Amino acid sequence: MTDPDSLVVEFQVRVPVAHAFQVWTQRAGLWWPKSHTLSGDPASIVFEPGVGGRIVERGRDGSEHEWGEITAWDEPRSVEFVWVHAFDPSQATHIALTFHESGPATQVRLEQTGFAALGEAGAVRRERTWVAWGAVTSAYVDDAEADPPR
Repeated sequence: MTDPDSLVVEFQVRVPVAHAFQVWTQRAGLWWPKSHTLSGDPASIVFEPGVGGRIVERGRDGSEHEWGEITAWDEPRSVEFVWVHAFDPSQATHIALTFHESGPATQVRLEQTGFAALGEAGAVRRERTWVAWGAVTSAYVDDAEADPPR
């Protein structure tokens, strides 16, 4: 992590590209760590497909927590979004996820940018976010590989 404005997380998942994309965008509520949600036990996490779609956590009590908004949708190759999650919208960052075939697996690249605009707080948030993505992406890989496409 040398660019203070961004962080990049790259990893492989042993499933085809289309399945990797589908697990991230359609099954997040099954694998996203509860410790990294706002409700602590969401009923669902939804990526509304297409540009302008919301990313929303729905609590079991009916509450909704908007995590972001889709800015690019190229299924199954990439998805980009403004990422708010637990922050004020003025502190939003941008995430670009790409999915590329790599032999029998899929290479996933997550790039999050916009930390420099947060001033001094950006460096601290970037480091915390780096650690959080480790937990999130590990849970994603475990779920995707445990339930491969049929």
